[in-house]
Amino acid sequence: MRRDPLKTVTFAAVHFAVAFSVAYLLTGSVAIAGGLALLEPMVNTVACLLHERA
Repeated sequence: MRRDPLKTVTFAAVHFAVAFSVAYLLTGSVAIAGGLALLEPMVNTVACLLHERA
């Protein structure tokens, strides 16, 4: 396996874990934390696209 795809996958896992952990610490809810951890990267991707276009 090339290093770039592996790095991408591990970064995504770390990003999810951090987002989940922060959301869980703030809410105490596994369901809300999971939802936020999945939603945040999608919103961030759109924000990045809009930022690049601006």
